[in-house]
Amino acid sequence: MANVAGTPRSRGGVCGLLLILLGAWGGLIPFVGPYFHYAFTPGRAWAYTAGRIYLEVVPGAVVLLSGLIVLAARGRALGGTAAFLAGLGGAWFVAGTGVIETWGTSLGDIRPGTPVAASATKALLEVLGFFTGLGVVIVFFAALALGRFSLIAARDAADDELVDYESDQSGPSQFPASQPGRPDPFPTTTGQYPTTSGQFPPPEQFPPSNPFPPSRS
Repeated sequence: MANVAGTPRSRGGVCGLLLILLGAWGGLIPFVGPYFHYAFTPGRAWAYTAGRIYLEVVPGAVVLLSGLIVLAARGRALGGTAAFLAGLGGAWFVAGTGVIETWGTSLGDIRPGTPVAASATKALLEVLGFFTGLGVVIVFFAALALGRFSLIAARDAADDELVDYESDQSGPSQFPASQPGRPDPFPTTTGQYPTTSGQFPPPEQFPPSNPFPPSRS
């Protein structure tokens, strides 16, 4: 029977690695992006604001940690939960700014800032790289990892059947062992007759049969 709880570690390998990289990008780009003139206001490197913390660093950390769990998980429940949390982190990159601006917050002035790019094309790239596009890619790989953890591949079923077969073969023998006072159910034989039960005489007491008797002349 296929194991519905366990899964190979390679099942979430690629997705977990990509989630780690995407989470690290989302959490670090607001602080290192200004070095390359790729930033939101304030356009200073390593400037901590409430918007950067709650809209970028926190979801980036959630995605990164979830990716680590997805990468190392051997259980379907743990790997699927981590993938789901990574998807929530990606969704927050997409919708976090709108949620904060619509509902408000008691944590202070949380604003993402505005793109520092002068051209509309570069400003669009900053929006995609910092929030919307990044979140969509994270949600995609998180959903892919969740799907891979939720299915039982044919290879998993074959491996589990092989393990079950080997465990059955290594278990106790199905043949009854002989006990004192009881005849052996599988006696050893010498010649044509069993020699353990005493029901038959040894073979040498029987005259050899000759199907062709000597002719009388």
